[in-house]
Amino acid sequence: MIEVNFKIKIMKKLFLIQSLLGVITMTFLFSCGESNKEAEITNLSSNESLVKHGEYLVKIMGCNDCHSPKNMGANGPEIDMARRLSGYPSSRVMPPIDTNVVKNGFILFIGDLTASVGPWGNSFAANITSDSATGIGKWTEDQFRRAILQGKFNGDKNGRMILPPMPWQEFSNLNDEDVTAIFAYLKSTNPVENKVPEPIAFKDLK
Repeated sequence: MIEVNFKIKIMKKLFLIQSLLGVITMTFLFSCGESNKEAEITNLSSNESLVKHGEYLVKIMGCNDCHSPKNMGANGPEIDMARRLSGYPSSRVMPPIDTNVVKNGFILFIGDLTASVGPWGNSFAANITSDSATGIGKWTEDQFRRAILQGKFNGDKNGRMILPPMPWQEFSNLNDEDVTAIFAYLKSTNPVENKVPEPIAFKDLK
């Protein structure tokens, strides 16, 4: 009888221990799940905040001035939102250029500022939308950093320099966080397929 009671007590203790372990395990798993959810929410919120900051910087830095095609509205040139940040339109034909004006010290801009002519020749604003084929959709952040901070065309460290009027010399003062934010925003933009023409050297202008 004593042995039976002893066995019952042992079984009760084992059952109690198993129950406690089960509760602890469930509590731990629930806690981990909640932590993961909180982390996901925090990361999402952080990324949204980063993109918003990048959008703000793109607007105040004048990126739309040169990189966005425009339509003539009641108050002058207005950004073509369907082609925003897609650069000089590939279907547009440049008007005749009087190189004598440039030789006399002037710099020329096409009406919506997406192309310019100076002593360097005829340059065209790049497509900086998220389009993979003609924009920066496949760029890495390192490429973008080299382009905006060091003035390297397409972010190629062994390539040519970006032509004027891109003010990369001023943008080289951006801090790391701002560059990351701008890149995050540009990668979030609607992709616009538009292959911008290659620049034309001044000696080849007609």
